[in-house]
Amino acid sequence: MSTPVQPSAPTLSSTLTVVGSINLDITATASRLPSPGETVGGAVLRQQPGGKGANQAVAAARLAGNARMVGAVGQDEAGRTLLSAMAGAGVDVQDIAQVEGATGTALVLVDSQGENQIVVCPGANGSVALDGITFRDDEALLCQLEVDQDVVLEAARRAPGFFALNAAPAAPIIPELLERCDLVIVNETEYELIPALKNAPLVAVTYGADGSALFVDGERVAEAPAVRVTDIANTIGAGDAFCAALVLALGSGLEHSHALAVANAVGADAVRDASSQPALQPLEHYIEATHLLDAASSAATR
Repeated sequence: MSTPVQPSAPTLSSTLTVVGSINLDITATASRLPSPGETVGGAVLRQQPGGKGANQAVAAARLAGNARMVGAVGQDEAGRTLLSAMAGAGVDVQDIAQVEGATGTALVLVDSQGENQIVVCPGANGSVALDGITFRDDEALLCQLEVDQDVVLEAARRAPGFFALNAAPAAPIIPELLERCDLVIVNETEYELIPALKNAPLVAVTYGADGSALFVDGERVAEAPAVRVTDIANTIGAGDAFCAALVLALGSGLEHSHALAVANAVGADAVRDASSQPALQPLEHYIEATHLLDAASSAATR
């Protein structure tokens, strides 16, 4: 596979700001997922911090030592708990609004293999606004589609630096927003559901056990294999950890394949943790580990 010259992008730093959703995850783990109309007993119930935005901000803080979150929670116990959890993970929570109404909630069913079904009640996430929020040209901005897309578009317009969009859940993307993206991250299903991505300048696609790839203007230019994991505990936070890791890895100057490999390794660590906001090593750990693995693989093929 030929490796074309990577397109230029705004300079990044290790600072990552996330605009997005913050949820309380109420999770029931059972031996299998129920069919429609079926009841499955023997499940274990737990509550934990979640929301794609919060998951990505916490992952970034654990990988890079700092991150900032822009979002909203309710003026309730759940909101206070989530703010405390993010701050404890190293996330700057000063730009998280506390609004009237309930904190966002996700009802999650997980089976013994880590597969899941999720229903989201947005709550305070519907009140996310950017009043008084500023973005610097030396920080990367990462958004998702769990908050109003008009808010995401406003963030994209305001952000002078690198702008990344995790286009999940899948939805038609406002053309101006897509044009502003320096990077779009999706899974293989979302890539098929959003045809406009075939013409986007830079798109990362995850394929689960088949790894991940990067596309420039629809052409596959780089790929990295998945890390084999046998002890899967929860797949919910893996995609979010991948997103944060990929933005940070590209921002650190890694070439495309190495950045994908780093993000794959972070995602593999994430599925081994039952939490939606898993414990992670610093980004440098994954950079070095994947560099050594690549060097060993290259030596073996000589």
